[in-house]
Amino acid sequence: MKLWAGRFQKETDTLVNDFNSSIGFDARLYRQDIAGSIAHAQMLGKQGIIEEHEAEKIVEGLKAILADIEDDKVEFSLDNEDIHMNIEALLTQRIGDAGKRLHTGRSRNDQVAVDTRLYVKQEIPTIIKAILNLEEVLVKKAKDNLDTVMPGYTHLQRAQPTTFAHYMMAYANMFKRDVTRLEDCLQRLDECPLGAGALATSTYPLDRFATAQALGFAKPTDNSMDSVSDRDYAIELLSDLSILMMHLSRFSEEIVLWCSWEFKYVDLDDAYSTGSSIMPQKKNPDVAELVRGKTGRVYGSLVTLLTMMKSLPLAYNKDMQEDKEALFDAVDTVELCLPVFAAMVDTLTVRPKNMAKAAAGGFINATDCADYLTKKGLPFREAYMIVGRLVNLCIKTGDTLDTLTLKDFRAISSLFDEDVYDALALKTCVNERKVYGGPSKDSVQTQIKLIEEFVDGHRV
Repeated sequence: MKLWAGRFQKETDTLVNDFNSSIGFDARLYRQDIAGSIAHAQMLGKQGIIEEHEAEKIVEGLKAILADIEDDKVEFSLDNEDIHMNIEALLTQRIGDAGKRLHTGRSRNDQVAVDTRLYVKQEIPTIIKAILNLEEVLVKKAKDNLDTVMPGYTHLQRAQPTTFAHYMMAYANMFKRDVTRLEDCLQRLDECPLGAGALATSTYPLDRFATAQALGFAKPTDNSMDSVSDRDYAIELLSDLSILMMHLSRFSEEIVLWCSWEFKYVDLDDAYSTGSSIMPQKKNPDVAELVRGKTGRVYGSLVTLLTMMKSLPLAYNKDMQEDKEALFDAVDTVELCLPVFAAMVDTLTVRPKNMAKAAAGGFINATDCADYLTKKGLPFREAYMIVGRLVNLCIKTGDTLDTLTLKDFRAISSLFDEDVYDALALKTCVNERKVYGGPSKDSVQTQIKLIEEFVDGHRV
């Protein structure tokens, strides 16, 4: 018999039972559900709402059920619909009438709210740890490539010289923001909805501060109706994870390009590549491509929750059961992607000569040539026009700015002198960009130090 069967004169149709059931996916919340029930039972006993010995019996029964679930000795039933009713039914079977007192002053509405918050609260630190591991990989790559000059791009066209280290720190700063966003989410969700009941608390003298403290929350939620109808924390998490995956996807796209024969800036380790079933020469960047593809999956989870919640009246509605599969899938996807992505980056081989060769073409020192003239007193817009004429000349002759003769330079402007060649050297172009945040060696070392301090501060 279902726990809510008193109101009904007919058994639930089998189709409805299967359609309504969530035990197939919310079973993973058993730890959180049992933790919430233990806190609730202990509070009921301390408040004198049920007898202390009954509360103790409930707690012992719940701990035994937890142990049996962990030992794979429990089979959940579709008839009991969800993880909450399954555990309560098991408890009542084992300890009798005392088990029926557990739900005093509680609803599945606040029960599922606390379970889901506990789940999110426990998963965020796991994701943050994985991001920090990736940050350490990026720092390592940056330290090894402080002098590895490569083209920087805009519009996927070679634009200005930078270094591979500077590139790595760009992504490191993205992932740093991802960590802080997740921390913000964790801080906002750190409120306990247990005791909110169906929507209007209870006539029993529940101590919501005690249960919040027992479950490790900073405080109870302030409004009972909002407590059971809120899924902002899940939407915020999925938004944060979508941004994180977007960063991983952008990085993946770069790696896919860089390991192609057209670029060949990096080689992926064999352990993080795959081959072709028909083309024996192929070495495919499947890890990067799958991360890029799975980004859409996480986006889909976010859109699922936003769409589900967009027109729901207060307070709880059964629609909200749809939050879990999307939430679980997004968390699982991110936790799957981060370690393998970090390992792929850690083991890839950088090809400095290929990067330097690419940097030598494409006139990426053109801005530096204009700056050279500007420093000699010419207005930048005039310098810009002169360098444009030089580039046009190079295109016609097949030269680069570096290979033009001094006569060629002076034919267009008398301000050019022998020192132009030093000014146009790519390492000069990079290391003279000493502005805070720029690609010079000193600047990148500062950036590395800041990321290292950030990671160390979060490892404490």
